Amino acid sequence: MDVLINVFVALHIIGIASLLGGFLTQMTAMGKGAARFGPAMLHGALMMLVTGFALVGFNQLDDQPVNNIKIGIKLLLLVVILALVYVKRDEEKVDKGVFMAVGGLTVANIFIATLWT
Repeated sequence: MDVLINVFVALHIIGIASLLGGFLTQMTAMGKGAARFGPAMLHGALMMLVTGFALVGFNQLDDQPVNNIKIGIKLLLLVVILALVYVKRDEEKVDKGVFMAVGGLTVANIFIATLWT
């Protein structure tokens, strides 16, 4: 079970890297008012959602403690991120505030995951 959990943790990290990487690559475009949500950001958020659910399930099956409040907050942030990226994915340019909200929520999600023990 440990190997399976570690594989899904790696996939979860790849998802967050895709989401954050997509955000960071658009920072210059955001300064010009031409930022947009790329497919990598949507796919990264979806990968985080699927692997996050799997990780919670695998940890519960393995009788590992799961902090449901932490998971609930991370899920709420991810749902907001996913909704914003999904709704605005086809637009030529995204409003700076929406774009920064996605980046900020992504970074907040990372800090919650790593600092909340």
